[in-house]
Amino acid sequence: MELRTLRYFVAVAEELHFGRAATRLHMSQPPLSRAIKRLESDVGAPLFTRSPAGVTLTPVGTVLLDEARALLDHADRVLVRVSAAAGVATLTIGILGDGTDPGVARLAAAYRRHHPGIDIRIRDTDLTDPTCGLRAGQVDVALTRAPFDETALTVRALRADPVGVVLRADDPLARRDGLRLTELSDRRWFRFPQGTDPLWQAYWNGGTPREGPVVRAVQECLQAVLWNSTVGLAPRGHDLPAGLTVVPLLDMPPSQVVAVWSEGDTNPLIRPFIEIATTAYRA
Repeated sequence: MELRTLRYFVAVAEELHFGRAATRLHMSQPPLSRAIKRLESDVGAPLFTRSPAGVTLTPVGTVLLDEARALLDHADRVLVRVSAAAGVATLTIGILGDGTDPGVARLAAAYRRHHPGIDIRIRDTDLTDPTCGLRAGQVDVALTRAPFDETALTVRALRADPVGVVLRADDPLARRDGLRLTELSDRRWFRFPQGTDPLWQAYWNGGTPREGPVVRAVQECLQAVLWNSTVGLAPRGHDLPAGLTVVPLLDMPPSQVVAVWSEGDTNPLIRPFIEIATTAYRA
């Protein structure tokens, strides 16, 4: 029973969908399905009940999931301890914009419990670089938001957040239960500097070029709304300064929180970090 196959099994068990698990594992679905069938053959019993809507764990699969997680956790601990002994004991993490996300706090607590000997360095970045310095080689892994150019990067989705429009509390639109992008077409928006990733810029501009003040940081975005009555998009569920509110946007896809690292990076500290992050952000 190979560790790689167990990682495949855990991904399917957590996603309860072969397609989503294949996306998470950065592989196509047919080899994933074949690997699970071989594992079921080795175990001698079905691990999943399959249906058009997805899959559910069988009683045997439920037992294996607990054991597989324990085995993989132990294997990751061994790898990290060996890396620490070899002097590879520092992981640099880029965090985009707002480090108050509760997922970050859960991740930090869980990582400290599992890997207390690893030195974590944090690079807090502004909104002009959604990869948080990853492409420049300044960090090993980034906790950020999609979309952006993923060329030569590996991306793991952690959570999806609904998006709203940030308004002054005395704005006539602030009393609405929901808004659509077309209702904001005549407003000034905060926007990012020239040269910012086009996919990232387009998402936060609602897919349309905008006019308005240029901002680089979360606080600059909020102050632009407060002082200039501009509008802009933000993930819902975050605390706002007095005088501001957020109204749900009804026709905007959710903002994906992701972990990102360089494709082919062999740093042994990255994979354990990503697995712990996946669990922490779904709590």
